[in-house]
Amino acid sequence: MTTSQEETTAARTHVGPRATGSHRGHWFPVTTAGNHKMSMGEVSARSQLCLKRLLDEPQDNLPKCKRACLAPPPQSTGLSPCLRPKSPTPKSSESQSPSRVGPYFLFERREGEEIYRAVHAQTEQQYTCQVLPLRGYLERLAAYDRVGHHDNICGLLDVVIGQDSVYVFLPGHHGDMHAYVRNRKRLGEEEARLLFTQMLNAVEHCHRHGVVLRDLKLRRFVFTDRHSTRLALLGLDDCVVLHGNHDDDSLTDRHGCPAYVGPELLTNGNRSYSGRAADIWSLGVSLYTMLIGRYPFQDTQPAALFTKIRRGTFSLPHWLSPQAKCLISCMLRKSPAERLQASELLMHPWLTNPCLPHPSTNKMHQSSHVTSHNKHEEDDQVVPTWTEKH
Repeated sequence: MTTSQEETTAARTHVGPRATGSHRGHWFPVTTAGNHKMSMGEVSARSQLCLKRLLDEPQDNLPKCKRACLAPPPQSTGLSPCLRPKSPTPKSSESQSPSRVGPYFLFERREGEEIYRAVHAQTEQQYTCQVLPLRGYLERLAAYDRVGHHDNICGLLDVVIGQDSVYVFLPGHHGDMHAYVRNRKRLGEEEARLLFTQMLNAVEHCHRHGVVLRDLKLRRFVFTDRHSTRLALLGLDDCVVLHGNHDDDSLTDRHGCPAYVGPELLTNGNRSYSGRAADIWSLGVSLYTMLIGRYPFQDTQPAALFTKIRRGTFSLPHWLSPQAKCLISCMLRKSPAERLQASELLMHPWLTNPCLPHPSTNKMHQSSHVTSHNKHEEDDQVVPTWTEKH
């Protein structure tokens, strides 16, 4: 069963070792105690207290728990991530015994990633479990402490330290934006505006607090309600936490999903680039995909894909509103310095004072747009079924 976000994030104050079955570990409980319900303010404060104690705890003093026998990752197909074909459908989780980690059962894993659906053994509440390497895990969790509580960011709820891995528990969710767009083909501007505003709010909050997201894509945003209206950013372990002068967001490593990566990451060689500006480019790819139903730059061959991204030329259908075209163009600018910042994008008229096309007119334009392409082009340009983390 799936509970609401408020129930999922309700916290207990006890922090310390706890034994569950044969798995002993350092358990930081923040799950619901009985039927007691707490306000979001209390939840946020206690979750942050849990995280503070985790980050302050010397790693050498942490007791270890036995590592669960988790399914190995799929073998590489040789293609670049985001462009690999859909993996065969795994066997149903009902036919397989779930793994036990502390007080949780881990079920099916998300394709291409060490992310599982988890259920608490006592409360039966749903969680998302992310498995991280033991080495350097404190640095990878530091972003949660930096950003604090935000309605559009999934907060860290619980951590179990294993012998070789760290199991991070985040709120359960109702699917991600990539699968939603894939299923819907494309979104109307009104719906896309409501959802993209929440995505942009999460990114702006992170940027303002000195956190660069890097591997930003639709798949990282998940729905926190059954009606697919509320979004939250899931997973901050790949983020870069800026120290010292937060205005200096220069990065040198190349990290991201090929379909979402900015041209500066492909053309600058070993030179540094702006992490925030790279995030904005990825947001532009996301909004384009939400509204049009395909990536702005797409090809089955990675070399050809990167050539298109370096060129930075993309097309916008005539049926898209001028405001939407303007907002996309403010993000998908080849020069990072010319892209608007997240705080500036939030003031764009498409978000603050939208002037949407008449529904019947938009429907006619969409119909003419579809018929102007042959079936081969349509099949080649749809959003891939899944994208692998890279």
